[in-house]
Amino acid sequence: MRTHEIRELSDEELLGQLESSHKEILNLRFRIATKQLTNTSQVRTVRKTIARLNTLIRERRLGGK
Repeated sequence: MRTHEIRELSDEELLGQLESSHKEILNLRFRIATKQLTNTSQVRTVRKTIARLNTLIRERRLGGK
């Protein structure tokens, strides 16, 4: 998910997307452990998405943009 797409989401949607991303990374980790995941770069992509979501949530709480 791109930053400009994330900025268009409401606060509730941000929290929902964050929860969804956490579930996705957990699933990816299990798939890595069981040798079912071939594209391991997906984990990095999801981690970056989680970081973007957390950054925007914090920015909104501090009264930023």
